[in-house]
Amino acid sequence: MRPSRPSPATPLSGGASGRPRASGRPAFPPSPLSFSRPLRACALAGLAAVLAACAPAQTDGAGSGADKMEGTLRVWLFSEVDQEPKEKVVDEAVAEFESAHDGVTVDVQYIPVETRAERFQGAFNDPSSAPDVAEYGNTDLAGYVESGGFADISDELAEWEDHADISEDVAATAQVDGASYGVPWFLGARALYYRTDVFEELGIERPETLEEVVEAGRKVREEDPDMLGVSVGGAYTYAFLPFVWAHGGDVAEEGGDGAYTAAIDSEEAKAGLELYGEILSDDNCPPQTCSEMTGNDSVQNYVAGRAAMTLGGNFNLKAVQDSEVAEDTEVIPLPGTEPGSIAPAFAGGNNLGVLAGTERRTLAVEFVKLLAGKEYQRDMYDAMGNLPTFGDVQNELAESDPDAGPFIETLDAGTRFVPVTGAWAAVDAEGVLPTMVQKVAAGDASVDEAAGEAATALDDAFGGE
Repeated sequence: MRPSRPSPATPLSGGASGRPRASGRPAFPPSPLSFSRPLRACALAGLAAVLAACAPAQTDGAGSGADKMEGTLRVWLFSEVDQEPKEKVVDEAVAEFESAHDGVTVDVQYIPVETRAERFQGAFNDPSSAPDVAEYGNTDLAGYVESGGFADISDELAEWEDHADISEDVAATAQVDGASYGVPWFLGARALYYRTDVFEELGIERPETLEEVVEAGRKVREEDPDMLGVSVGGAYTYAFLPFVWAHGGDVAEEGGDGAYTAAIDSEEAKAGLELYGEILSDDNCPPQTCSEMTGNDSVQNYVAGRAAMTLGGNFNLKAVQDSEVAEDTEVIPLPGTEPGSIAPAFAGGNNLGVLAGTERRTLAVEFVKLLAGKEYQRDMYDAMGNLPTFGDVQNELAESDPDAGPFIETLDAGTRFVPVTGAWAAVDAEGVLPTMVQKVAAGDASVDEAAGEAATALDDAFGGE
């Protein structure tokens, strides 16, 4: 039995293809599930009600031209299931900021994630009701920028020395067309959870490639038909995409004019789809059970002891830690196509940005730099388990908390992102990628046919049809 390290007093809810782990950080052994604190992240993808699909832009993005250095600075942050630790850290940052700025009061409001589309739409249409600073999900950004809602703060960030410690692929999650509309505040990454007891009993070695992950799942299913080999779903987009990226494929390619063209029907992308489709089969994760499953569903099967493996995020650690399979679980980075490689993971997370209509731009940018800076990212990890975005802070965390190792190693190997366009809202809402995967799993279309149909749908969305 593996001893479980103490969890926080307050429970929380939950690169290039085949790139090997970058040098400069220690290599992590498989991490037994004795996690000291849960990590959190909100990818915020998969929600259809994003602003880009709600209304045309009503602001000109230029603000009032004022830059007041006193008064009330309004801040919107997302509410949490249990947000007291978050509030404590934010309150400390507010106190520090107010102490350094005479005549300035910071008013922080916590808004529900579920109603963010309506709240931001109203704020963009009526700057007088808008905050100066806001937390937002990184997949929502392109739509917000198309609506003229957030300010380009590239110049201010270029003068901020610490910003250089955020890697290019992470910094890109706060950028549109090369311009920065905020600072990445925290990240989420997914890794491979697996049952050591099941593997030992069946004589299965820890998988070193994606092919071996699939093969291990088949062997488990063959020996125990009541257990899923790999618990992933047809609606689990962020489990599917690493298979595409690891094979050298992508969802879409950006042209010189900034427009996107579908690439999901490339040979490389189809190779990833074919391999993922092998998981959604009777001899691994049967379509009748797994085709409609989301990420939460996939992890729940693992937590309930019904699966030998799953792809889960750092934000799923608490649920697994509290389950009966905790003592027999280890976590490793999802391998790529070659031994020693790591499949690129989706860079989920939240950013802090400045609203375009603010009358206190300088103060707003300074507050973003403070709250999203290194000191408070460290504090937010201690309080909430939020995975830091600064490389040097990640290094410190890697040395001090091995529980975070598989996820930091995954980030270190290089992450990828969805197409940075407001059209992604429509792609997401219409379920283009899940539909493609589900057709392959159900045998309703070949890989070529399903990928071709998805490519057409993507191009229609990118073209505004």
